[in-house]
Amino acid sequence: MTVTRPARLTGAALCAALALTAAVWILKDLAALGSPADLARYWAGDHHFLVRGRSATSLVDAVLLVVSAAAAAAAIRSRHAASALAATGAVTLALRLPGLWEPDTGALVTALLELALAAGLVVTAAVGRRPATASYEPLPTRPRTGPAVAAGALLATSALVVALWELYWATELPLEITVDRFTGGRSIMKAALAPPPGWLSLTLVALYGTGAVSAFLRARHSRAVGLLGGAFLAAGGLAEVVRTTRYDMIGDFADLPNTARLSVLTAFFGLLAGIAVLVLLAGRGAPADAPSPYPPAGMPPPAPPYPPPPGW
Repeated sequence: MTVTRPARLTGAALCAALALTAAVWILKDLAALGSPADLARYWAGDHHFLVRGRSATSLVDAVLLVVSAAAAAAAIRSRHAASALAATGAVTLALRLPGLWEPDTGALVTALLELALAAGLVVTAAVGRRPATASYEPLPTRPRTGPAVAAGALLATSALVVALWELYWATELPLEITVDRFTGGRSIMKAALAPPPGWLSLTLVALYGTGAVSAFLRARHSRAVGLLGGAFLAAGGLAEVVRTTRYDMIGDFADLPNTARLSVLTAFFGLLAGIAVLVLLAGRGAPADAPSPYPPAGMPPPAPPYPPPPGW
């Protein structure tokens, strides 16, 4: 399946609008916080330094900015960008849905706008697809077996780790706070545009799980979904590594409680696994099968030329 040129241009425009929306909010936060370093530390989870304002964005917005820009570039360059457009739209829909009950007016308007753009991406990817019209028209390549299995294993493990951490917090925190982690209640302190932490974990488990299954099956869309999952995995791991380094948790690793040790190990695993998934799935796919010189069994022989040549 390929994507028609009008659909590709429409998808690129929608992705550019998503990237521009995130960029505007990030620039607004830069003006409020004063420096990129402060904003980066805020995204990494360091909320204890003095700032001149409150950040509205989170690490999710930065990743969505990069992902949307990459999907726009893919739509312009490739006729096989349907999976990239659909995956970007679906993840944006999932992450922006909690913004519908955000009390901040600006965040609510942004959520409505990005939900409309993301829905348009999914519809464009679905409607703009068409089958290959000629035998020589190339199809999207499948990932190679070894890298696909390795990436699938890393994504599946990451989904399990996120799910286990969420189950741990559900048993350790009161029921009210656990519910607020999914709905964004008053007990949860977060940026205005950020999804609630439990909702984010649920979305990541679905993303990593989908990427793992598609990678194990070597589906043609597995590279787009897997690369998207790898981007979120690497970004989240990097943020946690920066936070643990800033609080000197690595140097005091031996004296930390077991939960903190697991948190440090999870951070490094997320960073390394995310980078590995990106490297494994970004390479060239398996070569396409060469067309057979003979027609399939059961097909009639080709008709004679007209007019027939002499001696036919």
